[in-house]
Parts: sequence; structure tokens; C-alpha cells
Amino acid sequence: MAEAAGVCLEEIPHSRGTQLTVRASFQNSYGLDWPEVTEQVRRTFADLREATEFGAEGVAILLIKEETDYTTIERAAIGTHIDRWLGYESDTPYFQRRARLETSGILRGNDADIRGRMGEKRDRLSLSDNPLPAFVVVVEFSHPLAEVGEK
Repeated sequence: MAEAAGVCLEEIPHSRGTQLTVRASFQNSYGLDWPEVTEQVRRTFADLREATEFGAEGVAILLIKEETDYTTIERAAIGTHIDRWLGYESDTPYFQRRARLETSGILRGNDADIRGRMGEKRDRLSLSDNPLPAFVVVVEFSHPLAEVGEK
């Protein structure tokens, strides 16, 4: 996921240390760093749409871990309308599902694109009758920006 994010960031192009702005109930910014993007990595993530989604999911996982009490515990199955299950590291037994995470990535976009994607992802969460709290994270790589919403 870090390599995929690196491909996206270098495609723009950004250099290491570029700041990621986070818009949410927690306002923050983070300096970005990623593994070296070699020719092999570029070929692995030659499909920029897939790289954008995979890289955004990695950024979202790190943001949730840094900014909340949750950590990612499991990739969600297709049909659950989410990407990841979240839990607490302190849970015993481990891997108890406590919250949900839905992510999306935009390689180059604007505020309207981000708001639209947030709406789409919130609507997707509504397809599930799961009562657990949920986070939606949309990562836009050209600025770079991460918008985090809770449902």
C-alpha cells in the first residue's frame, strides 16, 4: 500500500516530506514518506486507478490508527459495503469487530470531487444494517488531502 501511494504521489509529482492535510473532527497534517518507487514498483502499479485506491486505503489505515483508538484488524469480505474492520489492540480475545472503515482515493481532484466521493461512500454504508460506527476516508493525492467522516 505504501508503494502504491508512492506511485501516486510521484505521478503528480510530489517529493518526500510533502504535507498531507487532514480535514475531519481532528485537523492535522503529516509529512509524507514512502518507499523508493523503482521501475518494478511502477510496473506493479501501472494501473493508476488501482494504485490510487490501494494507496488511499493505506493512508486511511495509518490515519485511523494515529487519530483514533482503533486499528485495522481484518479486510472485509465483498458484499459488506466496507473495506476494513476496525478493533482495539487491547481487545482480548483479539480481532473483535468494533467499527468499520470505507476508503476511496482520487489521484487528481478538487473539493467538489472529494465531497461527492464522501457522499457516495456514506450512501454505500447505508446499504448495510450494521450498527457499528463507521469511518469514511477519502484521500486526494494531488494536494494531498485526506477527508475523514464518521457515521
